[in-house]
Amino acid sequence: MGGSGPDPVYSWEAGRPVVSFAEPDVFGAPTRPRVGSRSLAAAACLVLGLGLIGGAVTGSWLTGEDGPEAAGNSFAAARTLWHIVPVDDLFPPTVEGTGAGPGGADRTWTRIAVAPDGGCAHAFDPLLYKALAPVGCQRLLRATYTDATQSYVTTVGLLFTKADPAAMSALAARFRDEHLDRRTDLMPRPYAAAGTAAATFGDPQRASWTISVLTDAPVVAYAVSGWSDGRTVDAPQPAADAVRSGATTDPAQAGLGNEAQGLADRVERRLRKTVGTATEKPA
Repeated sequence: MGGSGPDPVYSWEAGRPVVSFAEPDVFGAPTRPRVGSRSLAAAACLVLGLGLIGGAVTGSWLTGEDGPEAAGNSFAAARTLWHIVPVDDLFPPTVEGTGAGPGGADRTWTRIAVAPDGGCAHAFDPLLYKALAPVGCQRLLRATYTDATQSYVTTVGLLFTKADPAAMSALAARFRDEHLDRRTDLMPRPYAAAGTAAATFGDPQRASWTISVLTDAPVVAYAVSGWSDGRTVDAPQPAADAVRSGATTDPAQAGLGNEAQGLADRVERRLRKTVGTATEKPA
């Protein structure tokens, strides 16, 4: 970003999107049942059926699943978030991770660096960059956090792609079927910032990571974690393995898988919430 643009610590674009929260419509008001045991039974079934349908409709509102048209609107809205949503909405200054640590311990992460928005060059290991190429790179947003003790650092990223839903689904299937998210030669790179706890957080310091290819938004979310003291890691471990009960590797014992997974999950939830509020119907 140029010197005349908005400060990346506060916003990728000046201004804040206006959103509204809508209450779902109520469907399926039952009619009065006719007198008689059979009629009452039939009416009860009708009321139950309508209640289930109404609940499903209400649930679709709350989860954003309101048919193909709504899904398309949500997908399109997500594509533009990188330049209309303030940084704090996607990467808040403080993230609470209730139950996110080893053994269900709570975590609190503090943002210590925000990268200017940009392209994907040098942000991923070469093979990961190649694997992501089919969906394109529209914009990459990144922020780095540290835990309450400043023992660990974690970079979390949101790659906004140029892909349509079919391409995102195809990429997600490939990552799932070929286990690309678990290969140590396909890792995202950290974002280090001078003068912070992440100043020495480079490629050799990566300890654990997670990658999630979304299918309801043109976004790839990821996180990569390591120690803040600059120690190198000979055997990084994917977060999905490091958080398993009984895992004995150094990243697992230190809880670095929990750091990566916990932050990635919460940033992904915020992204979906932001998309939802941007596409809700007016009251």
